[in-house]
Amino acid sequence: MLQQVFFDLVAHSLRVLFFAQCVAMNVGYSAEPIPGIGPTGATGIIAAGFQFLEGPAFDGQRYLYFTDIPANRIYRWDAVSKVPTAPEVFLEPAGTCNGLMLDGAGRLIACSMEGKLIAIDIATKKVTPLAAEYKSARFNACNDLVVDRSGGVYFTDPRFRAPEPWPQVKEAVYYRSATGETKRIGDDFAAPNGVILSPDETRLYVIPSMDSTMVVFDVDSPGVVSNRRAFCKLEQPAGQKDKGGDGLTIDTDGNLYITSALGLQVFDATGLALGTIAVPEQPANVTFGGIGNSTLYITARTGLYSIPTSAKGHRFTGKVLK
Repeated sequence: MLQQVFFDLVAHSLRVLFFAQCVAMNVGYSAEPIPGIGPTGATGIIAAGFQFLEGPAFDGQRYLYFTDIPANRIYRWDAVSKVPTAPEVFLEPAGTCNGLMLDGAGRLIACSMEGKLIAIDIATKKVTPLAAEYKSARFNACNDLVVDRSGGVYFTDPRFRAPEPWPQVKEAVYYRSATGETKRIGDDFAAPNGVILSPDETRLYVIPSMDSTMVVFDVDSPGVVSNRRAFCKLEQPAGQKDKGGDGLTIDTDGNLYITSALGLQVFDATGLALGTIAVPEQPANVTFGGIGNSTLYITARTGLYSIPTSAKGHRFTGKVLK
């Protein structure tokens, strides 16, 4: 135990030192800007030395939360401090959480890859299960989510880290209503992963990891979808065939930012490809945050990065910090 604590302290110190060195040297990565979107400046490294980062979520006020799946931790970082700070451990163990998002009550809603959708009280860190099974079987390994204005949660349940055989047999998308009812709203996916709503919440987008075609549904009412169809197709690296994306976010104009092997692939609301924003490591997930909600925060394997933009991210719940 003492040895592990020592190693954790050393790793934390190295992350702080690396962050300070990057700030001092003004380390950044150039990228060809997309008109009206950016980047408007260099890519910054916030912290490094993690195992596999996921689930960035900004609370709209101060903190960015994110997960390190193998380390079984949720981290918190002060995104508005004028003094450089290192991320701190917010919750450990964290139920092997992946995707995160704040709801309208200020709770941190999380997809636990142990087969649960959970809510975490920010003040007390108390964990409350929201959905743990469907038709008397646990979920495979809940992955990513989006909270709608009614308080319902759309979440994906692929097979990554799932026990064998898969408890749900299928890889699917679910909806947990604000009153606690959970239903399956779509299956027949090749590893459904990232999920997001349009700003007006009339569309639900799902990006699979094992298929380059992103799917969109019409949202007829909270948790009721129809007209499943292809929305866009991700560009592939040389030699790679039909691989999909991971996470995604959306701006106030409805432009989608999808993490992929090539970086952040950006599409407009009609499915037209606008360009790709380069990231130093292959990104796993992305969200908007910071002052004006105009900074992209990217979890990319071992590092947490930031990219300033002229676009502004859409907030599904809560306010935008001005």
